Amino acid sequence: MRENIDVDFLILGSGVSGLYAALLLSEFGETLVVTKEKATESSTRYAQGGVASVLAAGDSFEDHIQDTLDAGAGLCDPAAVETLVREGPDHVRRLARIGVNFEKNAQGELDLGREGGHSANRIAHAHDFTGREIELALEKNARDRGIRILEYHSAVELITRYHLKNGPGGGDPRCFGAYVYDRRSWDIFIVRAKAVILATGGAGQVYLHNTNPEIATGDGVALAYRAGAVISNMEFFQFHPTSLYSPGKRTFLISEALRGYGAHLLDANQERFMKKYDSREELAPRDIVARAIDAELKRSGARHLWLDVRHKNPDELMEKFPNIYAHCLERGVNIARDLIPVVPAAHYMCGGVRTDLDGRTNIEGLFVIGETACTGVHGGNRLASNSLLEGLVFASRAAEYLKSRRGEDSSEKIEIKPWDKEGLKNAEEWILVRHNFEELKRAMWDYVGIVRSDLRLNRALRRIRMLHDEVEDFYRRTEIQNKILELRNLAQVSLLIIESALSRKESRGLHYSTDYAESREPSRQYTELRRSPNDADL
Repeated sequence: MRENIDVDFLILGSGVSGLYAALLLSEFGETLVVTKEKATESSTRYAQGGVASVLAAGDSFEDHIQDTLDAGAGLCDPAAVETLVREGPDHVRRLARIGVNFEKNAQGELDLGREGGHSANRIAHAHDFTGREIELALEKNARDRGIRILEYHSAVELITRYHLKNGPGGGDPRCFGAYVYDRRSWDIFIVRAKAVILATGGAGQVYLHNTNPEIATGDGVALAYRAGAVISNMEFFQFHPTSLYSPGKRTFLISEALRGYGAHLLDANQERFMKKYDSREELAPRDIVARAIDAELKRSGARHLWLDVRHKNPDELMEKFPNIYAHCLERGVNIARDLIPVVPAAHYMCGGVRTDLDGRTNIEGLFVIGETACTGVHGGNRLASNSLLEGLVFASRAAEYLKSRRGEDSSEKIEIKPWDKEGLKNAEEWILVRHNFEELKRAMWDYVGIVRSDLRLNRALRRIRMLHDEVEDFYRRTEIQNKILELRNLAQVSLLIIESALSRKESRGLHYSTDYAESREPSRQYTELRRSPNDADL
């Protein structure tokens, strides 16, 4: 039986936002990072493009702000965008100081790239594996600092007033920590904390085709929703326009930076087509490019389209994109002389747990940062390479807020119910779990993808609700295992996406409905879902 743990700050997740927050919080409190794989396995690790920030003399905050607002389809929070853009450069420079090797030009300055939706070169990158460089640098600094990291551990539930030994009592919603599952010993123990920071990343695994690592199962959103947090804008899920078409193999992202470098999109007849959809052609925002590719696929019946970079210098191409070059070569495609077969794939969750500019939620003691949060930065569509920047800026703001509260001992002297495993049976029918995964991901891909309709969404709702209920039953009578936790969270997040999509009676940004093809006048009206306190788990 594992002993319970008491800390000042519990961080769930070890991507850019989680580890950056851990470094900052460890300066004034005991900090524990819990992550369900090894510490370096996160969506951050697979981010190819880079970090967008105003770092060049010819660029301006105003232009970066406007580019972000334009991409966000009228739904961005201007205050959040301004905070992101103006505070961002200091954090990028700090990454460089702690060991991230951003590429530089012959003059020794940052070699800044450009991606879709940006009006200037402002993407700091480390070849085409920027995320990996950032992840490794942050992990090294965290371990050098002596920050405790529990690998191969998963959060089962957040601890709220409903988990107290004396009953929920009165008072505002409050988070006291989390029940944590040790994947190797199968023990479930309590981590009590003055503040819990969710930094668990996205939920790409709700879709059959996605660019996310297998751990991206929407854990933070599901945990927060069950605890009573407000969830916003889940209908806005970004599909990356170009993933490598390679049936039967794990999806591999072809970075937008390749189009920024000059790659052309070609249709099934190997002709350029983007001019029909947007004057910016290949450099249009992702939602426009993804829908254009989807339309061309449906028009032609082709299984994939093409990305063409054969007109660029081969040596320079291999130098700038070594990871993409090597990975495509492994799959039989030499990008210097072959066309690259591409299809869209689910990539980034623009909605999430609603927070203010300091990462606070409607639940006292619960903070959310990174892709798990809905800060208002992305609105209806994320501007390329703003995500890593968002993780840095809002991790810092949450840490600064908690630092300002030092000395205010807000922790209550409470006793928490131990996790009850009595009466649970071992899981014997894993074939059912596997089939539920497959059925959920297929239904989401077929009915809740790039182009939607009320008919498709309602069909998905019926199927996913039934799946959700089956999974909940399985969860409550089966000994906890990680795959069951992930499936439960995926089912919950899928319902949130569908319900949010059904509630938006327009097409805007990443949400395109054939029933409501026109956009309403921009009003910054967010979709919001919140679980009734009467439904909370006891």
